[in-house]
Amino acid sequence: MPKYPLRLLVVIFVGICFLICNVLPVKAANIETSAESAILMEATTGKVLYEKESCKELPPASVTKLMTMIVAAEAIEMGRAKLSDTVIASEKACSLGGSQIYLEPGEKFSLEEMLIAIAVGSANDACVAVAEHIYGTHEEFVDIMNHKAKALGLKNTNFVNSYGLPAKGHYSSAYDQALLAREALKYPLITKFTAIKEYDLRNGEFKLWNTNKLLWWYEGTDGFKTGWTQEAKYCLVSTVEREGLRLICVVMAVPEVRGHFQESMKIYNYGFAKYIYKEFAPVGSKQGEVLIHKGQQPTVDLVAEDAIGLCVEKGRDKDCWIETIVDKGINAPVAKGQKLGEIVIYCEQEEQGRINLLAKEDVEKARFIEIIKRTIQEAYEMAPSSN
Repeated sequence: MPKYPLRLLVVIFVGICFLICNVLPVKAANIETSAESAILMEATTGKVLYEKESCKELPPASVTKLMTMIVAAEAIEMGRAKLSDTVIASEKACSLGGSQIYLEPGEKFSLEEMLIAIAVGSANDACVAVAEHIYGTHEEFVDIMNHKAKALGLKNTNFVNSYGLPAKGHYSSAYDQALLAREALKYPLITKFTAIKEYDLRNGEFKLWNTNKLLWWYEGTDGFKTGWTQEAKYCLVSTVEREGLRLICVVMAVPEVRGHFQESMKIYNYGFAKYIYKEFAPVGSKQGEVLIHKGQQPTVDLVAEDAIGLCVEKGRDKDCWIETIVDKGINAPVAKGQKLGEIVIYCEQEEQGRINLLAKEDVEKARFIEIIKRTIQEAYEMAPSSN
């Protein structure tokens, strides 16, 4: 057996301790979950509060539809589609199995109703109909889903279809799904639909019941999506907001029937018992002003690019504060949205994050004659009085 110097062994031991404490994901010791993979994330900051094998690639089943809804909502915001659009079911859309609204070829629904069928009833056929309506073909829509996944930095996700039935190369992870949930929260349309408990289609002839039972069982739930196949087992991506704290929970590959609900509630209970969200200011709020040299106006207001706050353990929020750092003065012109400062968040002397401060509006450069007049006026005001 090789002999190593004591100093080297000490260095190796310290290095291992550092790796465990600072690099490896920290698992809350008092949470035991039957989910093969799980994560609890604070929605505003993205802070991970609990995780278990969160980057493991697994079949996502119908939680796939969260990305489907994001791509559709983005297309609506871009003006590519409208909720009032008429969507006509194709032969391909009507040929799918699994959960569906039993579309008939040529049957028509508004895009809004199709999206509700996806959000509430997890309708596979509606996914294909929406995909074809917005991007022409289902294949093109899936390409957009994958481009979006890359843009959002999802490292363990690849989509083969828009609905989540088993397919080779179709996978995701709990961490990636939590990032998708954060993205979905940017589109109020999505939570509006995923919060619907029941909905009548075809003039009341077809009843949709939301597959997410947390809407009934857990206060503050308003999203997102369940999933189940024999391969994927039971999956759930959900979000809950209570007293200003919004959490996202993802559980994947839960073996028990309805276990994805029970495991999610267990994890949420831990999160809401231990953490609070301390907000210093909402997104878009005024956070001071900056002097503008040679501008058509002397100052410009600064607004917060994001909400200013952090998720912190209960009892530690009194030790948190913010520091504002702004440019003392800047020459015109200034563009709306231009970064002119930062707010730094501290907790117990440690920096927790930074938020950009942006110019609220454009400030054009003043004409030369205006600058001369302003200089004369300022000199006059600063001159000592003869009295």
